[in-house]
Amino acid sequence: MSVTHLKDSKELVAGDGSILRELLHPEKADVLIRYSLAHAKVPPGQATKPHRLKSSEVYYVMAGHGLMHIDKESFEVNSDCAVYIRPHSTQYIENMGNSDLIFLCIVDPAWRKEDEDVFDS
Repeated sequence: MSVTHLKDSKELVAGDGSILRELLHPEKADVLIRYSLAHAKVPPGQATKPHRLKSSEVYYVMAGHGLMHIDKESFEVNSDCAVYIRPHSTQYIENMGNSDLIFLCIVDPAWRKEDEDVFDS
């Protein structure tokens, strides 16, 4: 069994500019999973950098209001919605509210730096 508390996970700035805390990763914990799970935050008025993963990804929005961009599509997201992002899709998210946009990121297979391309906005 593995239990990870958000407060015990090191906060870092991800390549896309979001504030991230990795919760589960098969290479860093004694868990038999193939996905990774992270908690992400984007402050008000900010956006992540456009980026692309080789893996599929799901965002589950826990708090806030944002605008999700995937390839040429854009749509509003709010708390309690899930967004599926296909592998190799260019994506970024903007915080359109006046509080932090908070979401979980599930990447399958698990996130690896070499599987991500980040672009200047």
